[in-house]
Amino acid sequence: MDKQDLLRSIPAVERVLEQADLERLARGLPRWAVTEGVRLVLDRIRHSIVDGERKTRPEMAEILEEVRLVAEHLAQRGIGKVINATGVLLHTNLGRAILSESAVEAVAEVARGYSSLEIDLDSGKRTSRLRHIEGLLKRIVGCEAATAVNNNAGAVLLALNTLANGKEVIVSRGELIEIGGSFRLPEVIAKSGTIMVEVGTTNRTHLDDYRRAICDRTAAILKVHRSNFEMTGFVESVAPAELAELAHKHDLILIEDLGSGALVDYAEFGIEHEPMPQESLRHGADIVTFSGDKLLCGPQAGIVVGRKHLVDEIKVNPLARALRLDKMTLAALEATLRIYLEPEKIKESIPILKMISTPVADLEARARTIEAMLKEKVGGELETTVERESSEIGGGSLPGVSLETAVVKISSRHKRPDEISWVLRKCKPPIIARIANDRVILDLRTVQPSEDDMLVTQIAAAFAGGGTH
Repeated sequence: MDKQDLLRSIPAVERVLEQADLERLARGLPRWAVTEGVRLVLDRIRHSIVDGERKTRPEMAEILEEVRLVAEHLAQRGIGKVINATGVLLHTNLGRAILSESAVEAVAEVARGYSSLEIDLDSGKRTSRLRHIEGLLKRIVGCEAATAVNNNAGAVLLALNTLANGKEVIVSRGELIEIGGSFRLPEVIAKSGTIMVEVGTTNRTHLDDYRRAICDRTAAILKVHRSNFEMTGFVESVAPAELAELAHKHDLILIEDLGSGALVDYAEFGIEHEPMPQESLRHGADIVTFSGDKLLCGPQAGIVVGRKHLVDEIKVNPLARALRLDKMTLAALEATLRIYLEPEKIKESIPILKMISTPVADLEARARTIEAMLKEKVGGELETTVERESSEIGGGSLPGVSLETAVVKISSRHKRPDEISWVLRKCKPPIIARIANDRVILDLRTVQPSEDDMLVTQIAAAFAGGGTH
């Protein structure tokens, strides 16, 4: 058949939609997804004929099966649950911190109905949506005032725009970090309207470097915690307390960006100490910014704490409106912060801290159970072993810190590691693993115990012809 005959053989959209077999194949799928699927499939066939890739007329059975697959894909939610078997606890691509049960309940409650977001229940008048967050942070961190925006880059942007717009801010070259998505601190500073003055070198910055850079155009010194990378060897930086003394001697503001934002000493969980905002304030910082969804283990947010007159200025900056938090994020953040008021409950109530604290022997026992179940259900399709390896915190936090973990390693005589990984990602829910040394690795450090049976069921279905992919 020539191209014109082939093109004429393509059925109309309406004819495909009228097929009884389509109704059976697409049962349970929304009508809009099926209709869009038909259009996309017929359009693909049309292009393949025009481009000379297709030489045969399309059969209706072939069209209907493709429509089903496309419609299923269209009907899937863009964001949904996955099982994190990567071993990266704060995995940025997977949403970083898992919320506590109390935070999840708080989000569900305010999402289902109206809430007391901006109403004072005593006076009945409008009030600040951030009043509860500020009160909690004042108790936990010991600050004079606090506010919060949509993420930490927004917090830094807002603080600089408020306190140093059109003026100079001094920052060490060794602290000009790049954050996720290739965004760089100098770009954030530039967008704030602040003029950045770099001092020192990549590996060494001294107090005199800051002192020599101070002039009548200087408004602030910015200290940035290198939370997502390490520098070793011939390295020197200036302690926050020394910078605070220098800044205040010259009537400047010291802004410290901590990035990760730990509210407890992580040394208590067997990990090296991470700077905390309460320490920064004791050292003399005027404004401290940090994240809500990293080591604080809450929702995505950028938190600002510090001196009242400065935070009050930040609150009324018009940009604060553009960067403000919605009711569900505020509910999750408030519930997370309330946990920190009861130190004895932190370890068990915050999922990430519970993961960190889980003994490797417990993980190994679960891994061996999972391996035995897979051998029983999948047979010889997959080869599995249980070994000990290392997990990482991730999320731009605690670089170089690793946690001993137990993993199930998977290989197959019939599929490459990338093919196995693809099959796992097509499970329901998707299973996200990592690949190393030609093996697919399921790290139990980040798999919730409640997910173990689901993990085995989905893998067994995928590799034993269960049709989940």
